[in-house]
Amino acid sequence: MAQLNDNPTHPDAIERSSRWLSKAGLRPTRQRVSLAALLIGDGKDRHVTAETLYAASCGTGERVSLATVYNTLRAFCDAGLMQEVMVDGTKSYFDTRVDDHPHFFWEDEGRLTDAPHGSIEISRLPEAPAGSEISKVDVVIRLRRL
Repeated sequence: MAQLNDNPTHPDAIERSSRWLSKAGLRPTRQRVSLAALLIGDGKDRHVTAETLYAASCGTGERVSLATVYNTLRAFCDAGLMQEVMVDGTKSYFDTRVDDHPHFFWEDEGRLTDAPHGSIEISRLPEAPAGSEISKVDVVIRLRRL
């Protein structure tokens, strides 16, 4: 996982973030642009929790509540800019890379990273129940150090 952008106020980071929001039809408010600049301002993909994004935002001096961070992450996901990855019933990570790809979850660090995409093969899935369809398959491979 890349660290959050350490220069979110750089004009290039602000411009990239504003374009990212606009392409998804989201109004580029000050708080959205500020959070987006931390996430994608340098063009790198990231996995964050609401809490880590909130802490990073506080470190920049931006006045934003944790509830606003959660709501903003939800808006980014709903707009297709991010995807939510559930590690267990109590922990969500938000991924700026939105294509289908597997993840490693490092249990001892509480950290989510991308796993190599070409190294996993799912040859068969169960049929979806009547009246439904499979919309997505999330693969999270849990790891612990020896």
